[in-house]
Amino acid sequence: MDTRQTERTGPLAGVRVVELAGIGPGPFAAMLLADLGADVVRVDRPGGPGLGVDPAKDLTNRNKRSVLLDLKAPGGPAAILDLVERADVLVEGYRPGVAERLGVGPAECLARNPRLVYGRMTGWGQDGPLAHTAGHDIGYIAVTGALGMIGPDPDGPPAVPANLVGDYAGGSLYLVIGVLAALQHARTHGEGQVVDAAIVDGTAHLTSMIHAMLAAGGWQDRRASNLLDGGCPFYGVYATSDGGHMAVGALEQRFYAEFARLLGLPDADALRGDLARWPELREAVAARFRSRTRAEWTEVFEGTDACVAPVLSLREAPAHPHLAARATFAEHGGLVQPAPAPRFSATPGTLRTGPALPGAHTAEVVRDWGVPALHPAQDVPPTQESKTA
Repeated sequence: MDTRQTERTGPLAGVRVVELAGIGPGPFAAMLLADLGADVVRVDRPGGPGLGVDPAKDLTNRNKRSVLLDLKAPGGPAAILDLVERADVLVEGYRPGVAERLGVGPAECLARNPRLVYGRMTGWGQDGPLAHTAGHDIGYIAVTGALGMIGPDPDGPPAVPANLVGDYAGGSLYLVIGVLAALQHARTHGEGQVVDAAIVDGTAHLTSMIHAMLAAGGWQDRRASNLLDGGCPFYGVYATSDGGHMAVGALEQRFYAEFARLLGLPDADALRGDLARWPELREAVAARFRSRTRAEWTEVFEGTDACVAPVLSLREAPAHPHLAARATFAEHGGLVQPAPAPRFSATPGTLRTGPALPGAHTAEVVRDWGVPALHPAQDVPPTQESKTA
């Protein structure tokens, strides 16, 4: 596979990013910066992260370049600092204190480059009682109240939303927001800083509107009992006759009226307006959806304002007519993948290269960044220090 860097486009063209390789939200954040045109150099350690994922298929490493460097070897930290001196941003996802012990913490890096934005991605944050303990997405969203909101049964267990809410929404995206804000500050004032992006902080921040509704009395602190959490019979998911599902979001009166008409629902207005009859409405809606297949209901609602959509699988989604027309998904190097987002009219992001293979670009980076201290490292067993805590 040809992994040579092609012409760089995107609004972050010219921005240099050093990514200290890890797993989860840090690499995704760096991928987003790379999608937007930044020159992201991922520093992989010999032996890799130990996840067993084929590097050639790890989409979070697309649009990047990789060098192989052992931070515990003599000269490893010095080589990182040489990169930092030429960079605008550094992204790391170690547990608190690890980067400092390795000699590439904020103090060393900002001393070398006072304009650097030092982005730190963790689960619990850099301080607090749990800062040094291990964790994963499910625990982070659990303690923030986000997990407790999700699920179809108020008396049953919450539903696990993959690792999208914590790792990527509360983690990666908040790190990117913080990095871009700090980069603007650095370019305006010449002053770098540390961005402490904790998944618990970002996930809690995502619940701001729900907290507002809770304070105003418009939200019950109980799962599946509210307008937006499946408690409302015209905002939820229903099974079809073939085992598929349809998602209904007909909240507003005019959308609900169209939904009820197309569904063939009798007494629609009376059922909608009487909360005591919502269980009756839910069963009526469920019975109607069970009468046809997902494809049949998709055809009924397609192109209407009823706010109904088929629930597609990951493999089905790229073929959806709307997503296909917008090229929401793309194919690069034989891999179907989400295209860069969001979109820009003057400086579009692009899929320039496939996943960066560990150490594949050392010579290029030595040449382009002018860092002769980089040398290919010998393969050694992986360590655990780059795991996001």
